[in-house]
Amino acid sequence: MSDLVRIHTDHAPAAIGPYSQAIVTDGWVFCSGQIPLDPDTMELVGGTIDEQTNRALSNLSEVLQAAGSSLQHVVKTTVFLADMNDFAAMNKVYEQHFGEHRPARAAVQAAALPKFCDVEIECIARLIT
Repeated sequence: MSDLVRIHTDHAPAAIGPYSQAIVTDGWVFCSGQIPLDPDTMELVGGTIDEQTNRALSNLSEVLQAAGSSLQHVVKTTVFLADMNDFAAMNKVYEQHFGEHRPARAAVQAAALPKFCDVEIECIARLIT
């Protein structure tokens, strides 16, 4: 079995529980869900789903970069929404971050998200080779 490498960057929010921002193993990056926290203050940012999605994806991008990957190497995302009525607005911001890259994705409504935010996004990516 290969080694599991824990990833941490100060450019994304620190884990708020007993988990890692990401784990790298066998050329893959498994990122924990990112919510719209400011990494400096650890406070929620954004009053709209657009602002929250932008921050969550920016945080995810920072974790991927620290791991040796990028949004363009993501193969699968899961988007958790507090309200599925926010899907279209979230999707517009999501598309701006991923451009023409189209990773596989699931989007689900959750009864509640950490810190009662509106969106959380996790992903699986390949390392940049």
